[in-house]
Amino acid sequence: QVQLVESGGGLVQAGGSLRLSCAASGRMFSTYGVGWFRQAPGKVREFVAGISRDGITTNYADSAKGRFTISRDNAKNTVYLQMNSLNPDDTAAYYCAARAALVVATSPSIYNYWGQGTQVTVSS
Repeated sequence: QVQLVESGGGLVQAGGSLRLSCAASGRMFSTYGVGWFRQAPGKVREFVAGISRDGITTNYADSAKGRFTISRDNAKNTVYLQMNSLNPDDTAAYYCAARAALVVATSPSIYNYWGQGTQVTVSS
């Protein structure tokens, strides 16, 4: 069992940066792959970035490539999402999710554990 809590969201101007954190409680966090997803009003939840349980493999949505960086510190049970060059299209609630598997997955339906989300709003 893993509990996830996101933080770091907020209001930022276009071109700015934010770093989201996903803090996990529970044992064996290092055995869980983690993904970041986002959902804007009226839209489906979409994959943003994912990281394998050992932090070696990462995967990004095309919209995130070159701007966002996912990383993890298993000693702190935390996964980060550094977001740079933000634009209004990045406005959404951001969620982290975990699954006990090696492969970085992009489909939200196969993740077992979810945080409550943190809101990111980018003004133009």
